[in-house]
Amino acid sequence: MADVLDQRSKELRRMIVRALAAGKRGHVGAAFSVVEILRALYDDILKYDAKNPRWEDRDRCILSKGHGCLALYALLADKGFFPEAELEKFCASDGILGGHPEYKKVPGVEASTGSLGHGMSIGAGFALSAKLKEQAHRVFVILGDGECSEGTIWEAALFAAKHQLANLTILVDYNKQQTYGAIAEVQGLEPLIDKWEAFGFAVGEVDGHDIDQLRDVLSMVPFEPRKPNAIICHTVKGRGVSYTEGNLGWHHKARVSEAEAASLLAALDTE
Repeated sequence: MADVLDQRSKELRRMIVRALAAGKRGHVGAAFSVVEILRALYDDILKYDAKNPRWEDRDRCILSKGHGCLALYALLADKGFFPEAELEKFCASDGILGGHPEYKKVPGVEASTGSLGHGMSIGAGFALSAKLKEQAHRVFVILGDGECSEGTIWEAALFAAKHQLANLTILVDYNKQQTYGAIAEVQGLEPLIDKWEAFGFAVGEVDGHDIDQLRDVLSMVPFEPRKPNAIICHTVKGRGVSYTEGNLGWHHKARVSEAEAASLLAALDTE
């Protein structure tokens, strides 16, 4: 696991905390664990035009684990899809950023997600449409590990393999925890790589906080010409601040105080 976060990863987390402080709520653990995955995609892999979010030839990226939206909002603001000032109106009545991403309301969001298990089916549909239309864009879907207990994930996996959707890449944010416990205790996923391979996917595995590893593996997709891709990203829930890492008390905070937000920012500056 990457030991030290660089300044860009820390700054993206600061943006998350500023939004968290404004809304006084949010899924900190889920957002912090997926920052580097989104960063690698938006910095180095995806084709997009922030000034024209509906550009037909763009790559599609779906955050199926929609509760981690604060990380997505930070990247979209950073890339200019909307002004960074919108982060200060997170969960406000006059803002566009809600507790889960909303299609058509938030520029750059490809699908409304948050009801877990649906993003992969939407992504598979996008990928099949592109294949049938002979379009070159690709589809990337970020799944939570707890989300992988949903039956719809595996139905979509069968569909993707049947249609040989090599233009579809699934990234599993494998932080080994979900809302109220460890994945292994709630409903174990191992052997996770073998499962995806058995469902017809070509599979890669990386440290989900190591930008170089993420760039390298993402630059290699499709791994095989007639198979959809799955990348198992080993992450830490709440990565970035020592007391939020692996701490389920930070899965979701409903009443974040000014002192708690200030403490998070201070930790990002010193740790």
